[in-house]
Amino acid sequence: MTVLVLGGSSQIGRFLLPRLRERGEAVLALSRQPYEDDDEAELTWLRGHLPDAMPELPPLSAIIGCGPLNGLADWLEHIDLPLAPRVVAISSMSAQSKRDAELPADRALSQLLRDAEAKLASACARHGCAWTVLRPTLVYGVGLDKSLTPLAHRAMRLRVFPLPAGRGLRQPVHAEDLALAMLAALDHPASAGQVLSIGGGERLPAREMFARVRRSLPRATMPLPLPAWLLRLAGRGVPRLRGPLARLDNDLIADNEPLERLLGVRPRPFEPDAACWRAPH
Repeated sequence: MTVLVLGGSSQIGRFLLPRLRERGEAVLALSRQPYEDDDEAELTWLRGHLPDAMPELPPLSAIIGCGPLNGLADWLEHIDLPLAPRVVAISSMSAQSKRDAELPADRALSQLLRDAEAKLASACARHGCAWTVLRPTLVYGVGLDKSLTPLAHRAMRLRVFPLPAGRGLRQPVHAEDLALAMLAALDHPASAGQVLSIGGGERLPAREMFARVRRSLPRATMPLPLPAWLLRLAGRGVPRLRGPLARLDNDLIADNEPLERLLGVRPRPFEPDAACWRAPH
């Protein structure tokens, strides 16, 4: 196979590329910036970005999209794919969980994701490509996420860890488990034409998720409980915090049953360690 990985330097790509090379696949990995890796012959880095600054590509047998779904869908609409490659791409559980959200911006994001999923399915149908889309919950694992890692870094710098009250359930999924699910989708034809949710192997209250992040840090921090009344006050006073704070009492979870049945992938529980918050060089 010749596999094109879009978002090869992402947190998912960090786990996906070594697995593809272990399989002996010829891999083309795309990056916006010049990128140097080891000299294994199976991996070639290309410079470009979706949808309109792509390099010339050879015939492909598979396309794996670890980056923004709308860019991938736009690109697939306007190219020729003579070998009808298998397509596996990442969306987000926000497509479902924020569909009826309180804030207009959250509802708009949900609609954007669902539109991109539909556009990808339509483009793949035109090319005759089998496709699978994965909708992950909050992704963590190598210090590149935009949710838990910034919180961890700020807490280590200030030596204070905010612990907001939150009754909503969370289901963080490790980036390596996402990479394994994408590989499994390549190998399981029954997953073609499916949009599959994927969360971690454990559901826990938001407040417990934050507490586990704090316990995993390599530096001691002072816990700072933030009661619900204070969070409501902060949401009214700081508009940019309104969305994240409003979601603390909402369940942001996934049903893994179809994923496990079709792909045989069972994501791990949320047991972070210090390595999860150190961004790789």
